[in-house]
Amino acid sequence: MDRIDAMRAFNRIVERRSFTLAAQDLGLPRSTLTEAVQQMEARLGVRLLQRTTRQVRPTLDGEAYYRRCLSILADIEEAESAFTGATPKGALRIDVHGTLARHFMLPGLPHFLARYPDIHLHIGEGDRFVDLIREGVDCVLRVGQPADGSMVGRRIALLEEGTFASPAYLARYGTPQSPDALDGHLMIGFVSSASGNVIPLEFTVGGQVRNVVIPTALTVMAAETNAAAALLGLGLIQVPRYRVARELAAGELIEVLGDFPPSPSPVYVLYPHSRQLSPRVRVFIDWIAGEFAARVPASQVGKAGPQ
Repeated sequence: MDRIDAMRAFNRIVERRSFTLAAQDLGLPRSTLTEAVQQMEARLGVRLLQRTTRQVRPTLDGEAYYRRCLSILADIEEAESAFTGATPKGALRIDVHGTLARHFMLPGLPHFLARYPDIHLHIGEGDRFVDLIREGVDCVLRVGQPADGSMVGRRIALLEEGTFASPAYLARYGTPQSPDALDGHLMIGFVSSASGNVIPLEFTVGGQVRNVVIPTALTVMAAETNAAAALLGLGLIQVPRYRVARELAAGELIEVLGDFPPSPSPVYVLYPHSRQLSPRVRVFIDWIAGEFAARVPASQVGKAGPQ
């Protein structure tokens, strides 16, 4: 292993806090990484890592060396990507909400992988907080305003939202004509993964956003369960329109309060501020932005660049 590869291995160990996980990420034997770090420590004359039975942590010298390696490796990536012959390659780890993946990403994925055959894509699905550095994730797709200041965000779309209910629910509780007419109605409580609280209903009234909280018959944490509960007539839901397009077309759900829409939800690609974008991450972000542009009305596609 040359010094550049050893730096990459060392950085992955620091980020993953584990020789075993870093070895899995890099597709190398654990013993190779152990030997590389030992040689590095012998050459530098300092201890870089503290090893315990549970995890690996960098020493003060290790933290300083990690930051220098980040800068050096970023310069190398940038220099190589400046040449047209540089081909994006390597493992690309992303995390995305399952419904976003299935609707916007998976349909065009065969074309992306055919265009970049040397990229090995690993997709994690969830709506939880992901520590990109510690978990070895390159970027995440998330709906909503970014809350983590250590992340760089590129907004790639705005998703139109609406308020929906089943015909059975409306037959029982009536069809509200304004947000002021929601007394006696129920909503399906959707818990925010960021705050842990139920997200209130949101309406635009006279150009102003108004939050409304009504009783919940059920509280859920998964988007699929949220829509399924609405189909069963358990309450009102507010979700991006694409998520229930089939149910709306089939008459299984009906939009209500269409004159008082919720604010559209931004979709962001987020990646660590401390990392230089590698060619494989850059081409993925450009590609996924194009996939959203092809499937979301032009007025709802976010402008390129950080937001």
